[in-house]
Parts: sequence; structure tokens; C-alpha cells
Amino acid sequence: LSGGQIGQVYRLRLADGTLLVAKFDGGSQPQLDIEGEMLRYLANQSQLPVPTVIHCQPHLLLLEWMAGQSRFSPPAEEDAAEHLAALHNISAPTFGFPFTTLIGALIQPNPPTACWLDFFREQRIIHLGQLGVKLGRLPQPFLPRLDSLCEQLDKWLTEPERPSLIHGDVWASNVLAENGRITTFLDPAIYFGDAEMELAYIALFHTFGEPFFRRYAEIRPLAPGFFEERQYLYSLYPLLSHACHFGGSYVGMVDGVLRRFGF
Repeated sequence: LSGGQIGQVYRLRLADGTLLVAKFDGGSQPQLDIEGEMLRYLANQSQLPVPTVIHCQPHLLLLEWMAGQSRFSPPAEEDAAEHLAALHNISAPTFGFPFTTLIGALIQPNPPTACWLDFFREQRIIHLGQLGVKLGRLPQPFLPRLDSLCEQLDKWLTEPERPSLIHGDVWASNVLAENGRITTFLDPAIYFGDAEMELAYIALFHTFGEPFFRRYAEIRPLAPGFFEERQYLYSLYPLLSHACHFGGSYVGMVDGVLRRFGF
């Protein structure tokens, strides 16, 4: 199957006709158990539709096969908005998560943090900026620019009312729909953060359009300034993640966000 950013992905048909998805990572540091634990957390702590985890080890993950395609009618987008708004209503005492999670193949550190701006600064932007330089994907001069931006985050961001549980990786191939309904969300990158991080990711990669944002805002109204300003600042994290994974044009997009905010 396509979508195997971490290892290989297969569809299995058992002798009784049951369909499963098998993910296999034969690398030296497999981490598929983290993906399995994230899916189990969502299944146990939320109503978000996710595949059942059948078997979970660092090198092998077996999942329930879920029907659907990554094409979304307006009713499916509205359904996605309802699911994610409900997910974002799940909260925790602090930002972060009980365990380290993943964004793609990269470690996503989640130490419990009382202040969102501190968490966003240290565990998201600075963390991936330093990693990007270490991997040779980002030019070293990007680091002082990121540092300067992070010193002034309070010019554009305020503390959310409370931490929200977010999926963290809602791009089109990680969502399946059928008959105007979402059947499953795949490949999570969960943590408790600002719900607008999720919305900025969706806007950046055009996962959903106007029907999604209209329905979401009906359930969870957005403070003024998200579409004009904050979505671009929050897009910096997924852009840094993609720069670390792939380099190329994503480096220029990180540069564009920094320039947009004067850095």
C-alpha cells in the first residue's frame, strides 16, 4: 500500500477473509509501537474513529482494515469538523502528553508544561529547528531567526483557555471517507496543545475547505485573527517537520514564514 513513510505497508487477507493492514519497519530503531499506542489512546479516550490495533511491537503493527477513500464531499468535511471539534474538547491539566509521540518518523517530545507558549517554543519550533540543522536539512542561519521569532511569540499568540487533544497530522491521506462520512483517521501525532495547531495544519495542506471550517466554527468559534495571522505562525511546525523529512521546497516555505513575521 502507499503511505509507508515509516517502513512498508501491506494489506493482508487472512484465511477466513478478514482484511488487516500490516506495517513493518526493518530499520535499526523501529518505533511502530508508538504509533500503536497513540491509536489505542485515541480509541480509549475519545470518540474519534480510528482502526483497532490488533498487534503492536516496535517492528510490526497490525491494524484493522478500514474502508474509504481520501476524497471528501462537503458532508464528509462537515463530519470531519464535528469529529475534530469533539476531539479538541478533550483536555488535560498541562500541555504535552503522557509519553513521547511521533510526527512522521521524528520524535515529538511532550514534557508536561503549564504554559503553551513555552511548550510551542521549546518542544516544537526550537526542537525541530535544531534537528533540521543537525540533519543537514536546514541552513544553520535559520536557528537565530527562529530564536528571534520565538522570543516574541506573545506579540501574536495568547494562552489557550485550556489544552486540547489534537490528532496532529490531518492531511488527506490520513483520513478516509465513504458515503459522506469519515470512516477513520490514520497515523496520529497526538499531544495536548492549542487546537488551532490542528486547523493551521489542515489549512496549510488544504486537507479540507470551506465546509469544514464553517462547521468547525459553528461548534468551536475561532477568535479573530486566525486566518489572517495565527495560521501562518502555527504552520511553522508542520513546515519544519516536512523540511526535516524531505528538505527541498519546504525549507523555502519555512523561510517564507519567518520573513512574513519580520525575521
